[in-house]
Amino acid sequence: MKNTLTLLCLVLTVLTNGCAFGQMPTHPWTATIKVVGEDGTPMVGADVSVSYTLPATPTQDPGSENWGEVKGLTDVDGIFSASHTDSSWGLGINVEKAGYYTTHIGHQLYVPGQFDDKTVAANRNPTITLVLKKIGKFTAMYAKSITYIKFPEDNKPIAYDLVAGDWVAPYGKGINADIFFEKDPIGIKANDIGSKIIVSFPNKNDGIQIFNSSEEEKGSALRSPHEAPLDGYQSEWIRDPKEYDENRIYLFRVKTKVDDNGNIVSAHYGKIYGDFMQFRYYLNPTPNDRNIEFDPKQNLLHGLKSFEQVTAP
Repeated sequence: MKNTLTLLCLVLTVLTNGCAFGQMPTHPWTATIKVVGEDGTPMVGADVSVSYTLPATPTQDPGSENWGEVKGLTDVDGIFSASHTDSSWGLGINVEKAGYYTTHIGHQLYVPGQFDDKTVAANRNPTITLVLKKIGKFTAMYAKSITYIKFPEDNKPIAYDLVAGDWVAPYGKGINADIFFEKDPIGIKANDIGSKIIVSFPNKNDGIQIFNSSEEEKGSALRSPHEAPLDGYQSEWIRDPKEYDENRIYLFRVKTKVDDNGNIVSAHYGKIYGDFMQFRYYLNPTPNDRNIEFDPKQNLLHGLKSFEQVTAP
């Protein structure tokens, strides 16, 4: 009965962050963090912090949480190990080093539905490899966060001006067509996320592609690569509503110009964090400069509302 009660408590805690029978029972855990550079070399002397939850104090509301942490530096093998005994159901892992982008991830000590002894032991004793990306050259860019953008019309490609941050006239203040968005609602009441979105471009050799980051680098503040690639761009991308992914990363090339032989002589590169039509976009203003490390202090788009501001590189 005791084991059954404990299991039920664990399930409730994970799903609701609380338990009708009291706090999550205390348990020991050990997290081994290995930090490497982008070339896989162990990163010595990186600052690692592993945070865990603590129960509310007698003066706090029962649902309140406090945080403790175990901190230290990685050794010559790029490894730092943290251990503690507490009632946490998850950990927060943060890694920093001067000259590198911060990396932060979460780790669940308990996964809903996975309570066999082997899985629980593995979750409580994880070995996690994280990549620190070196800070290159910060670049001033046109950047905007789009939490919702109303389509002027459905089932029609509508031009968007990335420099103006608006639809092209007569639908907005934009002047130059950089990218086309078309919404197919697939139903009268479908919203943008529940719609099919077709992305296309006005120029030959313009295009878009997905960037798939490795598991080890997904927690980096720089989610994208340092540079956009030279090739691999698709002239059209169709986002099926079933494939919506708020963590997706796109890379794009626009404003492409070619010579008489069809060779690219000028193009602008950028990236998108998120999925259509809730995303952040970044556009490098310098032709042929593929650097996409955005400097949040140098946003070339002015007059943005607070929810349109971009603070991530």
